[in-house]
Amino acid sequence: MAVVPDAESLSSFPDLLPWQMAAAHELLSARVAWPHALMLDGPRGIGKRALALNLARGLLCETPAADGTACGNCASCHYVAAGQHPDLQLIEPFVVDEDGEVKVQDPILIDRIRALIDWVQLTSHRGRAKVAVIVPAESMNPAAANALLKTLEEPPPSTYLILVAHQPGRVPATLRSRCRRMPAPRPEAAAAEAWLVQQGVAKPGAVLAQAGGSPLTALAMAAPDWQAERAVWMQAFARPESLSPVALAARIDAAPKDQRRERLGQAMDWALAWTADLARATAGGAPARNVDFAAAFGPLAALVAPIPLFRYHRTLLRQRALVAHPLQPRLVVEAMLIGYRELFR
Repeated sequence: MAVVPDAESLSSFPDLLPWQMAAAHELLSARVAWPHALMLDGPRGIGKRALALNLARGLLCETPAADGTACGNCASCHYVAAGQHPDLQLIEPFVVDEDGEVKVQDPILIDRIRALIDWVQLTSHRGRAKVAVIVPAESMNPAAANALLKTLEEPPPSTYLILVAHQPGRVPATLRSRCRRMPAPRPEAAAAEAWLVQQGVAKPGAVLAQAGGSPLTALAMAAPDWQAERAVWMQAFARPESLSPVALAARIDAAPKDQRRERLGQAMDWALAWTADLARATAGGAPARNVDFAAAFGPLAALVAPIPLFRYHRTLLRQRALVAHPLQPRLVVEAMLIGYRELFR
């Protein structure tokens, strides 16, 4: 199984997505009133990173269009697209090691923010502006977030910071209060499905439901190997009487060691989505995420008591928050599956 990547952490420069055009034009047309710090927030997978980078390109463009959007042809636009503009800094929870390999570094540590602060004090190379993009802002550890406060309060002239937040509630209030917050545009279901069809996704409605309406996440989830692995887990959840916690949890250990924690998180996300849909079924509703397994929920809802189900779901939420801590992924999954099976006894 291929672990679904962070759908907004792509290596190449991303184009604006169809549902972002109007918002980008509106923001860039008001460049004279552009805030020194802007926070784009919204759920993961709707393209906030793409929007932030395109806003940065517009601010750095040397011959922008009348509405403020980037021309795409000047030297600055080419530098941004190539990831080599000296006046653009992109801070993400990734670092490149001495062999050129990209490694996850979560959280964003204070040394990277200190380096950003030093960079902010330098004179612009191309004389247009300087832009720093931090994705996601909640990945900064407390020391890094505190170090950024003064720069947010008093940035040098023509210096702009764009913070992207998947979970703005996890961003310290001291940072949020110093930014102009803007909810990132989300596509209507029809627009998201049309875009997925253009990307070659065969069943866009079902995959978009699995992704909670986030089209970039849905695109990553549409990979055949990911869908095949998901089907194994969904079929096990649908038949709790024959579910084997040991056998299913062994699939976690079958992954390369550096992917097991990611697989643990994915298994817990599947369990959370499944039990949320099961709770909807106990209340007489239809599943929202696992629409392709809709037929399984009615019989299961008749066998499970709502209060234990809600308690189990709450326990999953607490465990999901601890995935980044030292854990034995296989043992965690075994315990999770045993708890699920007990709901039907």
